[in-house]
Amino acid sequence: MGAVIEVKYFNSFVLKKVNSTENNEVPAWNGSLGIPSSEGGYPVISPENEGSSNWAIEEARIRGGYNNTNVDYGVRAYLVEEEPEASIRSNSLIYSGIFNSRTGINNTNVFSVAEEITKSADPANGSIQKLYAEDTNLIIFQESKVSRALIDKDAIYTAEGGGSVTNVNTTIGTIQPYAGNYGISRDPGSFAVYGYRKYFTDKDRNTVLRLSMDGLTEISSYGMNDFFRDQFNDIDSSSFQGVLCGGWDIHNKQYVLTSKTNINNPVQEYKTLSFDESVRGWTSFFTYKPDHILSLKNNFYTLKDGNLWLHYSENVDRGSFYGATSPSSVTFVFNPRVSSSKVFKTISYEGSNGWQVNSFVSDATGYDALSPNFFSDSTALIYSYDGGAYSEGGFTMRAGFDRKENKYHANLINNTDARSGEIVFGNSMSGIKGFYATVKVSTDSTTNIGGLKELFAVSSNYVESSY
Repeated sequence: MGAVIEVKYFNSFVLKKVNSTENNEVPAWNGSLGIPSSEGGYPVISPENEGSSNWAIEEARIRGGYNNTNVDYGVRAYLVEEEPEASIRSNSLIYSGIFNSRTGINNTNVFSVAEEITKSADPANGSIQKLYAEDTNLIIFQESKVSRALIDKDAIYTAEGGGSVTNVNTTIGTIQPYAGNYGISRDPGSFAVYGYRKYFTDKDRNTVLRLSMDGLTEISSYGMNDFFRDQFNDIDSSSFQGVLCGGWDIHNKQYVLTSKTNINNPVQEYKTLSFDESVRGWTSFFTYKPDHILSLKNNFYTLKDGNLWLHYSENVDRGSFYGATSPSSVTFVFNPRVSSSKVFKTISYEGSNGWQVNSFVSDATGYDALSPNFFSDSTALIYSYDGGAYSEGGFTMRAGFDRKENKYHANLINNTDARSGEIVFGNSMSGIKGFYATVKVSTDSTTNIGGLKELFAVSSNYVESSY
């Protein structure tokens, strides 16, 4: 392959790139290919086959204007790369000239090669995924490192290793890494900021991080190490098989994080949860599954399937997200006197009407030769105060919770299958036996739908027993 320059019009040049040299093809003056015939010579180029190959015309006069200055006649060199190879510097920054709207200066498209307009981070830490400007610093988030670059100033170090920051004539100064081998992996969408606190995830290290004035803090270690380890292991952001999306909830002052384990799976698993600085812990799981999260002027928004949704609206029922309503639930563990076997007899709670017990399950027995199966006691659904109401003989009875002194009580009816050696089992007996019990309570679907339901405390009456 090669490049051929031909003159077609006066003071105009034709740059022709030959696409193939097979069959002794040669470039024609109008950009077509002439192929030798069997009788010799070349066929006549007809209008039907004109332009079968690409060519370009370049004017010899400046801007191609009539009677404009003409370039000198002589050799004009052209370079055509057959296989151009671009160099992608994913760990480098480049900046243009200045922009000033008051004076009309706009040099955003000026990249002068005579100036040092590039700054590179350590390539060993991967590509740059996110940039965030804060005051006079530029925070650089790489896959495996978080650093800051000084803006309009630079760090000068002495021979003893001491340093000081001084103003110099430079746009991007020294890049200074934060302590800790953490980055943002390939999930810049998990980034959120509020004040001087920045939140993001490092999927490669199964962590969620906070960057503040005191440096990097691993907030996933606040009781959620196992959860994020298992959740992030199922995400492959390099092949877009999962997405991490983060944002700041300005209404509740919480960092909200959504993980989607497989975006190509129609039954994909979503996990949306929030982190609260006031308690230094992960406080809630949510049922909504956003595509993007943002806050604006004290309002919290999410985007789903191209639609913008406002949260905490007074005009929408509680627990309603994206047009669908789901109950709120709380799961906790009863474990008084941890070394004693117990029989939990009742359950009670303080709060609003409309709470039901979905499950009350004791710990499972261990597996051994004498007990080849795992067993645990459980109870069926315990209806809420209004949900379990029924009439009998002209009186209103309660199949679930009953109310006394503004506190709701219910007996625990066993709902376990028969086991070897048991005489009384299932709903013929009351009480849940075990060292501890896992309880899940939720709002019902009949009492004050969409209204406020509060839960202050849950307790259980129990007696110690022995197997």
